[in-house]
Amino acid sequence: MASEQVARAESERGEVVLLRRESGAVELRVNGVFVMDTVETSTEQALATRALAVVNEPRAVLVGGLGLGFTAHAVLADPRVEKVAVVEIEEALVGWMRDGTVPHGPSYLADERLTVVVADVRAAVAEATPASYDLVLLDVDNGPGYLVHDSNAEVYGATFLRRVHDLLRPGGALVVWSAAAAPELGEAVAEVFGAVVPVPFDVDLQGRAEHYWLYRARR
Repeated sequence: MASEQVARAESERGEVVLLRRESGAVELRVNGVFVMDTVETSTEQALATRALAVVNEPRAVLVGGLGLGFTAHAVLADPRVEKVAVVEIEEALVGWMRDGTVPHGPSYLADERLTVVVADVRAAVAEATPASYDLVLLDVDNGPGYLVHDSNAEVYGATFLRRVHDLLRPGGALVVWSAAAAPELGEAVAEVFGAVVPVPFDVDLQGRAEHYWLYRARR
């Protein structure tokens, strides 16, 4: 399917590109790797809804990875949520969402409860106050088996996950998105939280049958 380049930026991590297909769908690629599009967004939304369903009072939510905004938008649809902090490392992507290069971006970012921080999620978590969030949702790349940046491997390890655990209030939840089954991630989450719930999803990605996964745990 033919696509046209809508926007492109480079950082020390490489290239970020927005494409528009003939159908009008928008696609995000980082260093040539498909990250997401505006067609199949069910698991990005489920990343939010599955976590919201297991927390009684999800007042404060941290989302690692802005993507095209669908996870944050699903979080904000819950009236119990009082504040959402989205951490996104690519400043250009945040700009494209804000200025309408991504057409739905301005409306998705307009909610007064939402704050978008341009930073590495590892630094943001390290600097955050312990026990300050009810949910932490991580979708910083395509999961541990398909890293957009090699350094993101740390996000799926026990050391970082312990910091996330400490960030959560009692009864809070963590959900991690992955493009494929990730047993080692499941083991790391279980090591830190005591248990993990792997949730598989069947999706249709540009006519191909794929299986995405969410890894959920509670403090």
